[in-house]
Amino acid sequence: MLTTPTVHNEAKLGDFGKTVLMPGDPLRAKTIAETFLENPVLVNNVRGVQGHTGYYKGVKVSVMASGMGMPAIGIYSHELYNGYGVENIIRVGSAGAIQENIHLYDLVLAMGACTDSNFASQFHLPGTFAPIASYELLSAAVKAAEENGAVYHVGNVNSSDVFYGDHEGVPAGLDSVYGLKKMGVMALEMEAAALYMNAARYGKRALCICTISDHVLTGEETTSAERQNAFTTMMKVALDVAAAMEGK
Repeated sequence: MLTTPTVHNEAKLGDFGKTVLMPGDPLRAKTIAETFLENPVLVNNVRGVQGHTGYYKGVKVSVMASGMGMPAIGIYSHELYNGYGVENIIRVGSAGAIQENIHLYDLVLAMGACTDSNFASQFHLPGTFAPIASYELLSAAVKAAEENGAVYHVGNVNSSDVFYGDHEGVPAGLDSVYGLKKMGVMALEMEAAALYMNAARYGKRALCICTISDHVLTGEETTSAERQNAFTTMMKVALDVAAAMEGK
C-alpha cells in the first residue's frame, strides 16, 4: 500500500469510493460530479486534476480526471488502486472511430486494448501481453447500455502513445489505421491499455467506455464543448455500472 496522501493526490484514505470514473478532462470530471452525484465533495485538486466523491443511487462513487495519455492514467490509477483501496476504475472518454458502422456519439466498450506503447515493459514479461477489461464490469456495462437505450459496440480499441504522428512519406497518413481497421479494431484512444495493465498487475477491475467524438475515416468530429457536456449517455452507463458493483 502507498502512504496517503500521495505525490499526486491530496485526498485522505476513505475519501474515494470503491469505484472511480476517470475522464481525461478535469472539467468533465466536474460536470459528471455536479450533474449526477448527490452531495459531491472535491477531495483532490493537485495540479488541477479534480477528484470528486458523492453518491449515485445511494452508492458512494468518485470521479477523477486522468489527464491525457498512458503515463498519466498509469500514475493516477496506480495511486488509486494501491493507496486508496479503489477496486474498480471506469475510464469514460472519447475515441476516434475507424469502422464505417460506428458513428458519432456511439459508445464503444473496450473488451481489449491493443497498443503501440512500451508501457508493458516495466512488468518484465516474456513476449507480449494482451490488456483486457474486467468481465464483471464489461457485462454490467452491456446491461446498462441496453437499459439506457445506447447504441454500443463491444470489441477492441487501440491505445496510442501518439496523437500528432509523423506521417511524412506515408500515403494519406492512414497506413497504420487501415492495418488496425482490417483487424477489427473499433476506435483509437490513448489510455485504456495502461489502465488494464495496472488493473491486472494489482488484482483490480478496469473498463474503458468511450463515446465516439470523431471519425478518422470521414473527418466528422464533435466540438470540445460537446465532448465536455454532451456525452451524458456514457456517463449514465458508467454510473449504473458503479452502482451495480456495490459490495463486489
